[in-house]
Amino acid sequence: MRPLQISPETAIRLSEKLGVPIEKLMHMPQHILLEKMMELAKEETNNEES
Repeated sequence: MRPLQISPETAIRLSEKLGVPIEKLMHMPQHILLEKMMELAKEETNNEES
């Protein structure tokens, strides 16, 4: 599997938000990463509404 094609800055931010090591993040399947990013977006939206 090929590493994700994202910038180092994006990888660091996602790693911190998801609580996942960068190495694991870079080799995560893209569909799983997208699901996790959608979950984060929903949580942030809910927090802003509260």
